[in-house]
Amino acid sequence: MLEEKVVLVTGGTGSFGKKFVRKALTLGVKKIIVFSRDELKQYEMKQEFTDERIRFFIGDVRDKERLYRAFDGVDIVIHAAAMKHVDACEYNPFEAVKTNIHGAQNIIDAAIDKGVEKVIALSTDKACSPINLYGATKLASDKLFIAANAYVGEKHTKFAVVRYGNVVGSRGSVVPFFKKVRETGVLPVTDDRMTRFWITLDKGVQFVIDNLDRMHGGELFVPKIPSMNILDLAKAIGPECDIKIVGIRPGEKLHEAMITEDDARHTIEFDDYYVIQPEFSWWSEEFKQGSKPLPDDFHYVSNENTQWLTIEELRELVEEL
Repeated sequence: MLEEKVVLVTGGTGSFGKKFVRKALTLGVKKIIVFSRDELKQYEMKQEFTDERIRFFIGDVRDKERLYRAFDGVDIVIHAAAMKHVDACEYNPFEAVKTNIHGAQNIIDAAIDKGVEKVIALSTDKACSPINLYGATKLASDKLFIAANAYVGEKHTKFAVVRYGNVVGSRGSVVPFFKKVRETGVLPVTDDRMTRFWITLDKGVQFVIDNLDRMHGGELFVPKIPSMNILDLAKAIGPECDIKIVGIRPGEKLHEAMITEDDARHTIEFDDYYVIQPEFSWWSEEFKQGSKPLPDDFHYVSNENTQWLTIEELRELVEEL
């Protein structure tokens, strides 16, 4: 799918962006454009990546004119740019709206008008039944990208969304924080019952690439991934540390969901992922080949998962970072 393609990654200097760029360079891309607004991170990334196929483009997804310039000649867009920190979004709500919602619509308009072939937008488990502004803005973004397939007109741009859980070791992840504070001998844990879906950067990137191949436009892809208990993670990182329960922060859930019971009515299951189907009249039965329907009462929630990471498995994942 990526061979001889021009690919643009918004938020390309982030954890996902850098891992995606590294992977895409091994898959025969013609050119890959790193689109982001932080010149320091782009400078640092230039020192790490010396491949001549990489271009660095300063810009903000809020700036539609800049996106139109950046999208010239682009075949594929991976939209990873977002305001992601729950606390920052709660304290700066309209800034989150401008980046995560207005920015999404700008991506859609630019992609259609510039003839981009495929767009995959990254979502989050927090967009499923959101209780914080970050999740609410990403839910709105998801719906914008899915609905965009219905008004491309005579153009051929296809849009899909990938939703997955917490990424091990990404910026903002609890893993670097636990590693930093374990020297104090105390690890602060919000609630010892808390669970989260867990995925590595490698698997997250590969899931996006796989879905570029199989997307028809309008899907919301959800991988089957393991859950972990936050207390087990603390024990894996600081087994010698005392645990201090500090309470759930504002806007935080005890458990995360990726598919609700209402979603399940139009969700299909494959061997290692789910697809929440769009409710389009043109959505074809042939797109469902190899899948099976889910029961109406199905829901995909981190505390009721069938896959769990043990303390030892968590320790191994952390050590690999």
